[in-house]
Amino acid sequence: MNEQDSHWYVVRAQPKRERIAARSLRETMGLEVVCPLVKFRKATRRGKVWWSEAMFPGYLFVKFNRKEHERGVRYAQGVLTIVKFGGSMPVIPCAFVESLTELLGEQEEVVIDHEVEIGDQFELAEGPLRGQIGDVLEVLPGKERVRLLVEFIGGEREVEVDLMSLLLPGRPDTKK
Repeated sequence: MNEQDSHWYVVRAQPKRERIAARSLRETMGLEVVCPLVKFRKATRRGKVWWSEAMFPGYLFVKFNRKEHERGVRYAQGVLTIVKFGGSMPVIPCAFVESLTELLGEQEEVVIDHEVEIGDQFELAEGPLRGQIGDVLEVLPGKERVRLLVEFIGGEREVEVDLMSLLLPGRPDTKK
């Protein structure tokens, strides 16, 4: 295979089969594949457990020579199709894939851990108090909620908010 004829393309995987498609393309065809994952804690009946999902649900990035591998990629296990717009396959810039792999590291995943402790200070991202800064007074167990002390209407008030309504470090919506 001529390396300069290889480009990065977006491949659509079958629902919830991104990892199967990535493994199939790597092992059976020897292709370079980036299948980014997000690892986070999720509340279940057994308590909080680590969960891993696709960063781009249903999609992965594959580097291949279109003439040599298009058919094999299209019919690989776990693959639904190769993404096309108007009949043509858009090429993904190498710089984008390189920066993504640099962010992900060897494990191809980003870990999002919402560890909130008493005394931490956060900005509210949602609701009528959006933009207000508050200090964590209490982390409410099992509820994914916190009690904050915010300055509001000339005084300090305690409010109970959902953990996801805070601008947490590492969250994509966190302002820089």
